[in-house]
Amino acid sequence: MDSVRNAENDKTSFWKKNSKAVPGRPSPKKDMRSTSRSKSAGPTSFQDFQASVSDAWAMDDDEFCIISGIESTRISKKVSESAALNVLNNHRTSSSENAAVNMNAEVTVKHTSDTIKNSRIPGRPQPLRCSSSNQDEDCESKLERFESLLSGTPTISELCRLSWSGIPVKVRAITWRLLSGYLPMNQERRQGMLERKRQDYWSLVKQYYDTERDEAYQDTYHQIHIDVPRMNPTIPLFQQDIVQQMFERILFIWAIRHPASGYVQGINDLVTPFFVVFLQEVIPDNQPFELFSVDSLSQEQRDIIEADSFWCLSKFLDGIQDNYVFAQLGIQRKVNQLKELIQRVDNTLHKHLIQHNVDYLQFSFRWLNNLLTRELPLRCTIRLWDTYLAENDSFALFQLYVCAAFLLHWREQLLHQVDFQGLMLLLQNLPTQNWTGSHVGLLVAEAYRLKVMFADAPNHWQSNQGDR
Repeated sequence: MDSVRNAENDKTSFWKKNSKAVPGRPSPKKDMRSTSRSKSAGPTSFQDFQASVSDAWAMDDDEFCIISGIESTRISKKVSESAALNVLNNHRTSSSENAAVNMNAEVTVKHTSDTIKNSRIPGRPQPLRCSSSNQDEDCESKLERFESLLSGTPTISELCRLSWSGIPVKVRAITWRLLSGYLPMNQERRQGMLERKRQDYWSLVKQYYDTERDEAYQDTYHQIHIDVPRMNPTIPLFQQDIVQQMFERILFIWAIRHPASGYVQGINDLVTPFFVVFLQEVIPDNQPFELFSVDSLSQEQRDIIEADSFWCLSKFLDGIQDNYVFAQLGIQRKVNQLKELIQRVDNTLHKHLIQHNVDYLQFSFRWLNNLLTRELPLRCTIRLWDTYLAENDSFALFQLYVCAAFLLHWREQLLHQVDFQGLMLLLQNLPTQNWTGSHVGLLVAEAYRLKVMFADAPNHWQSNQGDR
């Protein structure tokens, strides 16, 4: 607990004033049998919480990235503001029935939105209209803008700005490679870099995977071998033996290259978006990836998909690897930040959860660790990652606000639940099966609005000490 207290007092704490102890997480089974708990009871350790989790998918994580330099911050704010406002403005004109966030401070939100609305960002993309008559034309126009940009040597700022509101399938693979930092922006260097990195990956496979494994790696391989068949059980693509073998190699090589953390259950979830995007690059147009037989691809095509998935995953996780180390203090901190954020944005919802003994750790652990991959359909996850990658160094911070917007989206349904069991059943099985890219677009736009109000202005609201 000393390490937890030290983390709480760290100068890099998200909120300037935060003296609350880090809550532990009691066993879920005990929570279901008891609807009351003494506030004076000491918190259980985070290790106890981990041991109580039976869902092998819920152990992945991500961490707040320290923004690397003023320029990264400036790019991220411009990109986010430009694209988020397009989504919000389009949403206001097309429908007022699908609001994603309900807040108590309507006057504050209106003032903030009006202030941003009047700003002008050079090169901001035009809003995509939702009307069916113009949708195809607008999507084609966006594809043309991407193709024009990619045909030259784009800057990371230009590419992020265009990608934030979604990337067309046809150019998503190359755009993700560029945004991940796996592929250089300079066209003349791209092919040589790809060939070298792909060869490097297969050299690692030959050296570590295709030989008799060191005894120290046996436990790692065993855990991966158990987890991979359990991923996306409703999608036939991931039940193919050849696909599972590809995932096992990717995850095993990643684990031995990162000994400080090693393999953590759930990282396989973070491979799937990359794998599908690079698969879509080579399968026929309009053919659903869910039913595609990977055996029908050539060996060279499969090798490229696997190697590129490995390197993009590695780049993606480089900034959030700290969460995989012992005790995972970063995750504890993020859960508390989400709790305080909801308390400030919507204290009615916060009090409702606390009144019914719902600990934020019980539902947000998986959200924060798995980047919502277990809460959204895979196609929506891929769309969400368009924005995450466009956020660049700031994506881990932005993800907190996505989780907050996601929770607030279900506000009315949650307030209608009158006991712990009803709340937990809803929170762990949110009805997103019919979500589309437009839902995700609105979600990230509302997340951006929250970020403007709080991350960019941490003293905008002061904590109400009397509610604590």
